[in-house]
Amino acid sequence: MAGASDRRRVALVHSLALDGEFWRPVADILSNQAAVLMIDCRGHGASDKPSGPYSVEQFADDLADVLDGIGWPSAVIGGASMGGSVAIAFAARNAAKTAALGLFDTTAWYGANAPKQWEERAARGVADGMASLVEFQKTRWFGDAFRAQNADVIDRTVATFVKTDPKAYAETCRMMGAFDLRLKLGALRMPTRIAVGEQDYATPIKMAEELHAGIAGSELNIISGGRHLTPLEFPERIAAEIDLLLRKAVA
Repeated sequence: MAGASDRRRVALVHSLALDGEFWRPVADILSNQAAVLMIDCRGHGASDKPSGPYSVEQFADDLADVLDGIGWPSAVIGGASMGGSVAIAFAARNAAKTAALGLFDTTAWYGANAPKQWEERAARGVADGMASLVEFQKTRWFGDAFRAQNADVIDRTVATFVKTDPKAYAETCRMMGAFDLRLKLGALRMPTRIAVGEQDYATPIKMAEELHAGIAGSELNIISGGRHLTPLEFPERIAAEIDLLLRKAVA
């Protein structure tokens, strides 16, 4: 956890096969003005690696348990990619705990072909090891210029990815293929900001636009030059999005 505040609280959920430290660049920017919680989801980082199946609702309930455990009645909830989907599930199940919602490079549904596509990734991670997926992931995560200029960020991200337990990864992939939160969007009434990288082809602009259309009063920002992990590519921009949510939450 970074920072300290009586009222300004942010809880952030990371992308698939990463961990809470994914959010460190954003948290460092926000830490002077808010308390920032960066959890490791089940199956990831230092958290337990229970057998599956997993669900986004289960991940959301894990986050609710953590907030209860540290005595936070509510927080700005933010998530990137997988974490954004978990954040949607959390807000749908815990409206009173969700002061505002930040959805970054994410979706409410991956589409009709998602179960098959995600099962293929799950199978490869188990059969060939996490390192076999690295080249595929790097080009999805980061734009070409960013990869050329930020080897340290790439190396740290890859190191976390390859340490992920393959069986937990596979169960999480299946979770990503199975969830469909589209019918939950209309019930979300908290301040919501959505951001997506202009070059994101993992959760493309169309998916962000569908979130924006489904969540009344939400605001959408397309980040020029961004690909799929904008909190790492553009931490200042994402921190600014969260700061706007903090302002609305406190007001």
